[in-house]
Amino acid sequence: MRALYRYNAKEASAEISEGNVDAIVDKCLGVAEFPNRGTSREDVRPGLRTIPFRRRVTIAYSVDDEQVLILGIFYAGQDFTVWPGES
Repeated sequence: MRALYRYNAKEASAEISEGNVDAIVDKCLGVAEFPNRGTSREDVRPGLRTIPFRRRVTIAYSVDDEQVLILGIFYAGQDFTVWPGES
């Protein structure tokens, strides 16, 4: 989120960037209300679900019986199918 904030602040302004980051955080918090509404991406990683946000952001998460875990927030076409430490 810090990197996304810095990128947006550089490209637009700190105020716009803060608003964008706040909106993404709100979207992430809202995922807990309807966690299965995202798209299942079992083809990428077991239990992975994704949900788009404002056409430029993909939120990747998993769900179990007790929690929703945000695994990553990918901006502007970043590849969410490649995970650190995996080949």
